[in-house]
Amino acid sequence: MIRINWDEYKEYKRHSHKEDNFEILLDFFKSFYNVVNPYDIYDSLAEDDLGKMMLEKRDIRDAEDMENYLLKTK
Repeated sequence: MIRINWDEYKEYKRHSHKEDNFEILLDFFKSFYNVVNPYDIYDSLAEDDLGKMMLEKRDIRDAEDMENYLLKTK
C-alpha cells in the first residue's frame, strides 16, 4: 500500500491536461509511484479518506472493479 502524497499530486495536477481528478490521480500513480497494478492502486485509495470518496463516486468497491475501470479507460 502506498500513502498518497497529496502535495505532490497537486503539483502533478497543475501540469495535466485532463479534466477528471480521478483520471489525473491514476496517471499520478503510474508516473510518480510507478504503480500500474489495479490491486495496489485500489488498496492505496481504499486506505485514504479522499481516495475512498473518489472510489465511492465511481462505484468502485473492490480491486476487480478497479481493474474493470482501468480497462474501460484505456
